Amino acid sequence: MDDYNFFSIDKLVEFGLGMAISKQMVDIMNQTISKTNIAGAMNSIQSENNSDLYYFIIDGKSNGPFCIKEIIVLVQQKTINKDTLTWMPSMLNWDHIKNVPILLKYIALQPPKVPNNKTFL
Repeated sequence: MDDYNFFSIDKLVEFGLGMAISKQMVDIMNQTISKTNIAGAMNSIQSENNSDLYYFIIDGKSNGPFCIKEIIVLVQQKTINKDTLTWMPSMLNWDHIKNVPILLKYIALQPPKVPNNKTFL
């Protein structure tokens, strides 16, 4: 057979291997994309583990553990913000919420302060 013929066995094997490698690459990319969290994008908030794992420094004292529902209330009450120190079991040290994406998204989901009505006149 001619080497330039698409139906030669070598070309068919090469095509098959290329398709298999492409499928593996697409599967890996899809897995990676599905695990990516973007603050404020509502990434699987409901599917997160609601166990009590989060601690905060509030008024100079360690408070917690808090579950996600309690954290949302703390954010709404403005008890915690992006500069609040937090800790959870996977962390070595306390850090600001702004450096912890899993918690930062709850801060980012809150609407901004209502502007003064005079600014719209």
